[in-house]
Amino acid sequence: FVDSVQNKEIPIIITASGNLIAKNRIELFSEVQGVLRPSKKEFKAGTKYYKGETLLSLNSDEFYASLQSQKSNLYNLITSVMPDIRLDYPTEFSKWQGYLQSFDLNSTTPKLPAFSSDKEKFFISGRGITTSYYNVKNLEVRLGKYRIRAPYTGILTEALVTPGTLIRAGQKLGEFINPNIFEMEVAVNAQYSDLLKVGNKVTLNNLERTKTYTGKVVRVNGKIDQTSQTIKAFIEIADKSLKEGMYLEAELVAKSEPDALEIPRKLLVDNSAIYIVNDSVLKLIKVNPVYFSADNVVIKGLPNNTLIISQMVPGAYDGMPVKINTIR
Repeated sequence: FVDSVQNKEIPIIITASGNLIAKNRIELFSEVQGVLRPSKKEFKAGTKYYKGETLLSLNSDEFYASLQSQKSNLYNLITSVMPDIRLDYPTEFSKWQGYLQSFDLNSTTPKLPAFSSDKEKFFISGRGITTSYYNVKNLEVRLGKYRIRAPYTGILTEALVTPGTLIRAGQKLGEFINPNIFEMEVAVNAQYSDLLKVGNKVTLNNLERTKTYTGKVVRVNGKIDQTSQTIKAFIEIADKSLKEGMYLEAELVAKSEPDALEIPRKLLVDNSAIYIVNDSVLKLIKVNPVYFSADNVVIKGLPNNTLIISQMVPGAYDGMPVKINTIR
């Protein structure tokens, strides 16, 4: 059996494989101590949360009472200096009176009024009001850490605590990911490092090759692994049917080779020659292999319309007489 050579532009496709890792992933840790409260949704692996929704909350009653005490102390400090402000800073009295009127123990503490002079600033600071204010703001920030909200819509993939458990500061609580955007790290031969470009489209397949996905190169490492002489590229894939940990095979188009031919590797002799048919005689001629894949090889150097064997002939040798079989 023979084929007629028709040279054309052959895309050089690099194959690589790897596991999917969620691009957006956070490990949940507690910065404060408290008992985990029950919530509307069970804090268990597989639970979906929307952006801004509470993932978990700790009992903060004792801390909240301490905060209210500090806020009340700040309010009392300002109230105690109001007579002095009326006498010494009459033009500033109205703004401080307005501040007290807007002060609500159950709301976030408003920002202190702007100082009109250094004298006023020194007076307020000397009475401990500025220090008290920032102590309150610090406690308000810390109070927010008793509740952890979802930074984006995603799924809880690991839950290490249950309601009623005493949570300690620094304790790991679980893991949360965005299940729609993934990255895959692949190692590519260093000789193609200059051809890997951010933004290149990538075709990916599952192991059974029953599903195909499209991704793109988002990052290319600037360092070559000295041991394996490979460079790492990172591919981003967005598909709702994918799951973290899935194993995919990627096909990256590195470049295109003009005037080339792709043939099975088994037809190549000593990685440098191929049999052609000339006047019913086998002839072994040199070719230039430019890329090897798992099953095929891309070669150059054969003129168009040259007849090459499409299957290996048992016992073939240079000068062997053959008969072309046209029936397949």
